Amino acid sequence: MKKARVLFVSQEITPYLDETPMGSISRQLPQGIQERGKEIRTFMPRYGCINERRHQLHEVIRLSGMNLIINDNDHPLIIKVASIQSARMQVYFIDNEDYFQRKAVLKDKQGNHFEDNDERSIFFCRGVIETVKKLGWAPNIVHCHGWMTGLMPLYLKKSFNEDPLFAETKVIYSLYDEEFPKQLHKDFSKKVLFDGVEKSHVETIKSPTFANLNKLAIDYSDAVIKASPKINPEIEKYLKKSEKPVLEYKTTEEYIEAFDNFYDEVLEMESVYA
Repeated sequence: MKKARVLFVSQEITPYLDETPMGSISRQLPQGIQERGKEIRTFMPRYGCINERRHQLHEVIRLSGMNLIINDNDHPLIIKVASIQSARMQVYFIDNEDYFQRKAVLKDKQGNHFEDNDERSIFFCRGVIETVKKLGWAPNIVHCHGWMTGLMPLYLKKSFNEDPLFAETKVIYSLYDEEFPKQLHKDFSKKVLFDGVEKSHVETIKSPTFANLNKLAIDYSDAVIKASPKINPEIEKYLKKSEKPVLEYKTTEEYIEAFDNFYDEVLEMESVYA
């Protein structure tokens, strides 16, 4: 029997950024799942504040070189990789000079979220999918962490659902309590449109709030995990109405085992996305 394959897509991973609950989970979970017998791949954005020399990032030439068109503009896709030796795992980084060279993550020095965070999210999600295609690695599960990954379920279920690599893929979305206060760019729902993604699929994010982006992710996911003890009340209410399988919040001591079991349950399910 083949090992199940789990693709982790995360907004942030320790030790490449300052430690947060999401970063810590995104670091420890892939290692724990790998140790339990599943194959893994892990992706995050290559923010400009990541020290490439210290973490020994290097470009993967054979995976780089593609251009992604976002809002009618070409953006070169650069793929880098680093190893976490103690965990025997690699982390792939999605990079681009326009979106990820600035020496910050999501906010400027004044604490304001970058105006192009919407496009950065689109580029990251599509970049991960295109890179996995180049790797020829078919994931059984894609587990998404953070609102920057909120478009992954939509793209996998609408743009790439007929691709042999993703035809049977189940998508799990983790809900966190990290929010952005203002809306994303007003044209976000138009920029998101891509092969197979139509206006009717993105009505939810016509008002591109944090809550609405998470609602969209819930709609196109097969299952949801509450990764924070408390989540946005509006999202909580929406989740209860969705009838998607939900794994309740688990403590640091519990979550790796619980998530592993949840993956197995989800793999047995029929696809239930909207």
